[in-house]
Amino acid sequence: MNCKKLLLIFTKNPELGKCKTRLAKTIGDEAALKIYRYLLQHTAKITQSLSVDKRVYYSNKILKNDNFSAELFDKKVQQGKDLGEKMANAFREGFQDGYEDIVIVGSDLFELSQTDIEEAFSALTTSDVVLGPAKDGGYYLLGMKTFLPELFQQKKWSTSHVLKDTLADLQDKNVTLISEKNDIDEYKDMENIPVLQQLLNS
Repeated sequence: MNCKKLLLIFTKNPELGKCKTRLAKTIGDEAALKIYRYLLQHTAKITQSLSVDKRVYYSNKILKNDNFSAELFDKKVQQGKDLGEKMANAFREGFQDGYEDIVIVGSDLFELSQTDIEEAFSALTTSDVVLGPAKDGGYYLLGMKTFLPELFQQKKWSTSHVLKDTLADLQDKNVTLISEKNDIDEYKDMENIPVLQQLLNS
């Protein structure tokens, strides 16, 4: 460990019919897989130069030869029954390993940039928690300085209440919200993004 900051990246293994299932209802499994592979590539590209330690958590098995170079990214498998438990376990492990500032992001954000993640880590110098609100009512980024297990409990994941319910748990904390972004879950989320539209037609 060469620094006290850790970035957690949650990914789904890119398998036909098992990723971007809501998107696939409109564009089909093969096209959805193509879009998700592009988003994984984008996530690797914007995170590889960050001067923090990085861990990729795969949904079911570690991929050795993918966009996430083993020289730059520690690789693990998500552990837990639901998204909340899986995130909680990843944060807990990071704090147990001695990290002081930990940020988690997903891997389906075309709008996410290296600067956004740097801004989140910077916010943790003065805040207890940083959140990146998603336009669907959830969040695409969460960062904290101490482990707060309540943030991962009693939440209905993938619903429009997640951000609101999370903020309700943080009323006594100093919280920073960074800019709102749109994750790619359904076709409407990508219909105005030319590069993703080109992928569909290639």
